[in-house]
Amino acid sequence: MQPAHLNLTQVAPFNVHYDVLVLVAALTVGYLYAVVRIGPFKVPKGIAPFTLRQVAWFLGGVAAVWVASGWPVHDLAEESMFMFHMIEHLIIGLVVPPMLLLGTPRWLAEMIVGNPRVLPIVRRLSRPVPAFFFYSLVLVGIHWPAVNQLMLESDPAHFLIHAVFFASAMFMWMPILSPLPAVPRIAPPAQAFYLFLHSIIPTVPASFLTFGTRPIYKIYETFPKLWGFDTITDQTVAGLIMKLVGGLYLWVIIAVIWFRWYNDEQRWEAMERQLRT
Repeated sequence: MQPAHLNLTQVAPFNVHYDVLVLVAALTVGYLYAVVRIGPFKVPKGIAPFTLRQVAWFLGGVAAVWVASGWPVHDLAEESMFMFHMIEHLIIGLVVPPMLLLGTPRWLAEMIVGNPRVLPIVRRLSRPVPAFFFYSLVLVGIHWPAVNQLMLESDPAHFLIHAVFFASAMFMWMPILSPLPAVPRIAPPAQAFYLFLHSIIPTVPASFLTFGTRPIYKIYETFPKLWGFDTITDQTVAGLIMKLVGGLYLWVIIAVIWFRWYNDEQRWEAMERQLRT
């Protein structure tokens, strides 16, 4: 029987994930080189190829990748508690993609996916309906017990599944934050409804986690836990994180979209009234 309370280093000793460091370094150096050295040749003279806000968004997204995939979150997710696995998925699916999209200038997005063979695929998968179902199916699929077991037992499978999940999340956010004119954003009211639907889907796996009386993911029964948690408590907290934290996050974005749209409509109405007088 494990001790009632284990500390972090007992459960997940410090570990440097060199693959994550390489990925983070590659994204950071590649992005900064692109915006500083290539950007000036991609935009008309006199127009800035990037803004400091875009740089902050993109580097923030890269930092979020580091948090989700490095120590201690990744190690705790793989060796201790499912709730950290859920936190990892929320960051990869809901935090990283919008930050990267907000940080990508139009010319850079066109350079990355502007290939005539690539762009049509991106356009099709970025439409609201395909993007919604693609992301939703992957989201439910990665929480299937057999898939989760495979992710914990095979590093290549883990990487591939996370890559597919990340790709589906990028397509999911494109109707909201697309930097490409060829992939236009949907209207703000449609954006709010679209994200509302995305806030509903996680209730399915979250309900099984929150109200389950038996461990769904058997492998987590064999792992040591922090804070004296047992497997059921860990599973319940994971379900609450998925539904409440993920749902609240999307609802905050919905509120921002809605109020910005409302304020813009009010300004247009005020301008129209001034023109009539």
